Amino acid sequence: MVRKLYYIIAFLGLPLTLILGFQWPPAFWLLVLIIPYCLVGWHDLATKKHNVLNNYPVLGHFRYLFEFISPEIRQYFVETNESGRPFNRITRALVYSRAKGAQDTLPFGTQFDLMKVGYHRVNHSLAPKAVEACEGRVTLGGPQCDKPYNASRLNVSAMSFGALSSNAIRALNGGAVDGNFAHNTGEGGLSPHHLAEGGDIIWQIGTGYFGCRTQDGHFDKDTFSKNAQKDAVKAIEIKLSQGAKPSHGGVLPAAKVDEEIAQIRGVEPHKDVISPPAHSAFNSPTALMSFVGQLRELSGGKPVGFKLCIGNHQEFMAICKAMLTTGILPDFITVDGAEGGTGAAPVEYSNRLGTPLNEALVFVDNCLRGIGVRGKIRIICSGKVATGYDMIEKIALGADICNSARAMLFAVGCIQSLQCNTNHCPTGIATQDSVRARAVNIPEKRVRVHRYHDATIKSFLDILGAMGHEHVDDLQRKHIRRRMADEYETSYEDLFPTLADNALLGPDMPPNLAPDFIADWTQASPDHF
Repeated sequence: MVRKLYYIIAFLGLPLTLILGFQWPPAFWLLVLIIPYCLVGWHDLATKKHNVLNNYPVLGHFRYLFEFISPEIRQYFVETNESGRPFNRITRALVYSRAKGAQDTLPFGTQFDLMKVGYHRVNHSLAPKAVEACEGRVTLGGPQCDKPYNASRLNVSAMSFGALSSNAIRALNGGAVDGNFAHNTGEGGLSPHHLAEGGDIIWQIGTGYFGCRTQDGHFDKDTFSKNAQKDAVKAIEIKLSQGAKPSHGGVLPAAKVDEEIAQIRGVEPHKDVISPPAHSAFNSPTALMSFVGQLRELSGGKPVGFKLCIGNHQEFMAICKAMLTTGILPDFITVDGAEGGTGAAPVEYSNRLGTPLNEALVFVDNCLRGIGVRGKIRIICSGKVATGYDMIEKIALGADICNSARAMLFAVGCIQSLQCNTNHCPTGIATQDSVRARAVNIPEKRVRVHRYHDATIKSFLDILGAMGHEHVDDLQRKHIRRRMADEYETSYEDLFPTLADNALLGPDMPPNLAPDFIADWTQASPDHF
């Protein structure tokens, strides 16, 4: 509407004012307002750097005016909603700066209360090391995988075409090409926009089986095999659940379901697309492992894993027992923290269901160590990962690879307007409105995604060296310090002791295990969740 109003003023207001001026000379004073308005508007429409200005010429400057006067004004408007505080202002500013290639340092020291309960940190070393760039990559693919993938330690987390515009998808994928990292499709399927720029793809298969779906909504192995064997597809991820809304199917509002998306997903256009909460291709842990093996075979031996938010511990332990029973191992497990984001989720689900990422990571890591398969399965994590320190923390707690969604969107131009589910995203990122989506300039934004990735990996390796380590595998739980109550500090190793390899396979449980952990392991069955 704002763009239409601008065009009306620019194309009709200016000539009408000129004509009126010949009849009534005082009308020429209107040109003092209209000419600058039109010039600024034309500049904003042509800009490649600011999504908001491109969609809201002239008026969009008020947003940047508020930021210029005081960053706290924008912080108030964006962050006062309790359910909408994904990152603090400092973290968001850091991502913006790195994406733009601007200075990312801040004056006046730390921005955090170092004595606050819950504060995390690491110890530095007086003998810092230089870390090789190769430590920023890791092989994805276990002993049962014929086509392992050399992955970056930081990749684009799952976000579907449909939730995001085609330009946003292409900008993210273009950045992945330039930075040599991977782009997860999200459950919306493998679209032409994911393939247009040539980036490495991790294809996510959700409960709706979009991109490999029969007419009645079940898994179609022939269509899957055809798409999975594309060169761009490097790995397959089965989505069991996600952090923001575990045990709740994905939702794409009808306003976003145009003909193109309907064709890609195999659904009816202009109707809500609601994925089932559970898969129809399997209904038990052993069947899940069989499905993993089937997808690995159908894809030609590519890495296959699954993504979940940890809920009932007994159910994940049942999956671990199914690995032992069937002999089939996933190549990776993506752990999504309860703090993970989405464009559309019930508030109760996003705020109250699921396990936070740090606790989930140490639990999954312990379970895999306990059954002796940790060295064969990679752990990928997602959930508010934005900085080099975030990567240090998550990898020390059990991850091998980190996925980032919101920070990648910041690099593309997201301002957290919280309009993702309305189709009215002011930046053109989370919308299917083609006029709004034009604001995402693909060549400009792919560079920013690339810059952000590289700067974050560099920060990660720099901090690793500052801690006195040369190798990522040196990171352990003991390195992460957490501030507790009463000015007491401890390590994550003290909070969650690392389980020894094969500790769960012997006749006796380790003495340091919590009683509920032992009870869950004893009751877990590979035959049912």
